[in-house]
Amino acid sequence: MSGTSEGPTPAADLIRSAVTDSDTSTAPGTEPPMYDSPGAEPSARGALGGGPLALGAVATGSPAHEVPAAGTGAPAPVPATEPPAPDPPAGAPPPGGPPAAGPPPYRSAFTAAPLAMALVDTEGLVVDANEALAALFGAAPEALTGCAAADLVDLASDARVWQTYREVLRGAQRRLRCTRRLKRPDGRSLWAQVTVAPLAPDAPGLLLSVADISARRELQARLRHLQMHDPVTRLPNRTLFFERVQAALQAESYERGGTGRIGLCYLDLDGFKAVNDTLGHRVGDLLLASVAERLTRCAEESGGGRAGTPLVARLGGDEFALLVEDSTGTEQLAELAESVLTALQEPFDLSGRRLSVSASIGVVERHAAGTTATALMQAADTTLYWAKADGKARWTLFDPERNAHRMTRQALASTLRPAIERGEFALEYQPLVGMEDGRVHGVEALIRWKHPQFGVLAPNRFITLAEEDGSIVPLGRWVLRTACRQARRWELDHPQEPPIFVSVNVAVRQVWDSDLVADVAATLAETGLAPHLLQLELTESAVMGSAGRPLQALKALSDMGVRIAIDDFGTGYSNLAYLSRLPVSVLKLDGSFVRGFQYEPRERHDNGGSRENHETHENGGNGRTYGDAGAGERDAAADEVIVEAMVQLAHRLGLTVTAECVETSAQATRLRRIGCDTGQGWLYSRPVPPDRISELLGSPGAGVQAGVAKP
Repeated sequence: MSGTSEGPTPAADLIRSAVTDSDTSTAPGTEPPMYDSPGAEPSARGALGGGPLALGAVATGSPAHEVPAAGTGAPAPVPATEPPAPDPPAGAPPPGGPPAAGPPPYRSAFTAAPLAMALVDTEGLVVDANEALAALFGAAPEALTGCAAADLVDLASDARVWQTYREVLRGAQRRLRCTRRLKRPDGRSLWAQVTVAPLAPDAPGLLLSVADISARRELQARLRHLQMHDPVTRLPNRTLFFERVQAALQAESYERGGTGRIGLCYLDLDGFKAVNDTLGHRVGDLLLASVAERLTRCAEESGGGRAGTPLVARLGGDEFALLVEDSTGTEQLAELAESVLTALQEPFDLSGRRLSVSASIGVVERHAAGTTATALMQAADTTLYWAKADGKARWTLFDPERNAHRMTRQALASTLRPAIERGEFALEYQPLVGMEDGRVHGVEALIRWKHPQFGVLAPNRFITLAEEDGSIVPLGRWVLRTACRQARRWELDHPQEPPIFVSVNVAVRQVWDSDLVADVAATLAETGLAPHLLQLELTESAVMGSAGRPLQALKALSDMGVRIAIDDFGTGYSNLAYLSRLPVSVLKLDGSFVRGFQYEPRERHDNGGSRENHETHENGGNGRTYGDAGAGERDAAADEVIVEAMVQLAHRLGLTVTAECVETSAQATRLRRIGCDTGQGWLYSRPVPPDRISELLGSPGAGVQAGVAKP
């Protein structure tokens, strides 16, 4: 039997502790001691067959008495029974008793022990071996005598183990314990735990023991397989998957060769929960197992001709992953994702049922250097979410710019509530101007976030986040109090001018998650602002779909004297039947209609040429680009008919109409002509701080002309 280094060698279990040199020594020119009792073995090779070790002396630790040898002056060993013994203590056996017969009991224990053992001298040679060790190596005990112990148990193939073994031989280390893979003479392998330790602190020589732990290793391997694999699909599970990812991202893994890149397809089955809920978990498990088979087939087919086959793993639920080590680029990952989508399109036959499923896949491919397993999985999870949001049944490639926007959004969401407490928000006000007299009748309060990192942020950057996490409720209360307090201050500072109202946007969640009526009443009482000087704006979709508590709140506010306005009217439900039943007093026309008023027939160029105008606005819409003047005229005519009809309807119902996004004098003229009551837009003023509104109110006539209040 011989040692082998095939396969990975587990690290040795090294026990390092101090050890002292033996006190036992033999005088020069003398022979080693011999057994003097009948049956003692010859001492030519030592009591155990070939070496300077005598089991009786070493095992018991009792040196033989010495007397001078005749003619030499040197002590010579004599039997321990020759000198006169002292008087025995009380209760001791009489001195004339029979001498001890045969070797000590340690010899019998060594020979008959089931643990394979051998005595090794300080040169590393086997002095004696017991029957268990001989059986382990398939040889007679005598055949092992004189062999190098390190060769028998393969200690030299591992540099660290070999170094420690040499230190144990020299007495610099106390013990060596390691696990080695050995090969039997019949070719079968076994795992053995090898221990090398001194026989006794004061005696030379070592005891080598070899324990067969193959059964334990096999059990450990089985337990690890169960621990690392999914019982439903028999695929590697999340734990094993992350082990492989981390190993692939180690520097020594990609620096020794390959492309140095890594790719991942992270997929989720679309609508799998419905399968479990309607058909039961048994069918769901069968579906998962069938999906695993198809994914494995896709991985095997994609691995043909390349360095390796992608690892397929089930990460939990209906989530799977395909890991591509040493990927060649995004094209390889795209091909793999396409093949997976194609493979899953074929219906599944499960227990007589025919099911069709699809999957969404997030694809990530990048350099392994500088990447962590956490970062890779975060990118894959984000990309999978994009694939779901984009419509499912597709794969999406990771986009750094899109991810940066998402990270910014998350950063804003995480700091939104603390920002309210720190007072990082401010209000600006945009005038609402009468179309007939040009006077400022009111202002709309527009919130700004003075973010310490991202600068001043408009409401479209964070209002949706506030509605999602519920922070819109405390933020809305702050806006309401601040705007009402400012409106009251303007009223007190300009008593000679008619008081202006303030318009505050209200999210529908504020109506559901808070007592809006109580908040408004408390704010008006606290600030002293008259109810008719407060206008609350709700979007058309929120107001038109109101029922139950929201509708009751709106009616209570209207009864209190607060004005209710529908914002962005004409782009939502546009259910005109609601207008006669809702407590609404103002309609705010969406800016998309007003932007259509840009063209007058006389503005068309004589040569039929086109002109472009790219527009962006503060409140809503991405703007429109008009390239063909003729098309612009037709759009303007249609928009004017629609706006005129809505204005007439509103007036018949006793409502006033405000037009948003008024930017040119031509737009204002046409809106005035069709009866619009109030205008709002950059023609009059951009949103400005409250002190600029005070300047407008303090100007002669308190009128607003084009460009007067532009910053």
